Amino acid sequence: MSDQGMMKNDDIFSRVIRAGRRTYFFDVRSTKADDYYLTITESKKFTNDDGSFFYKKHKIYLYKEDFDGFKEALEEATQFIVNEKGEEVISERHQSDFKKENNLSNENVLEETKAFTDVKFDDI
Repeated sequence: MSDQGMMKNDDIFSRVIRAGRRTYFFDVRSTKADDYYLTITESKKFTNDDGSFFYKKHKIYLYKEDFDGFKEALEEATQFIVNEKGEEVISERHQSDFKKENNLSNENVLEETKAFTDVKFDDI
């Protein structure tokens, strides 16, 4: 492939939005005909059992002829969500890989509490 052919897919404009474990990339690229299109990529970080991590990526290609319909549908859908559920963000605890920070069971909590409240004045 020639250098010119390789350069046609170089990013013309990029914008990154970091959102917790997810990162969104908005990249403007050039077609072979030297027209522009948009790629929207969601990259989500996952952790393996051994502590290493990997990313899953999903990509949308959006062409100029679809911009108006896409913007209209996006605005309508986001407005519907805000109108129905407000702007408050629901906790990530509903995600399948959510790990509660304090995993003490009720039994463990009682034991932990007992250990702190069972004070003998002879020990002081």
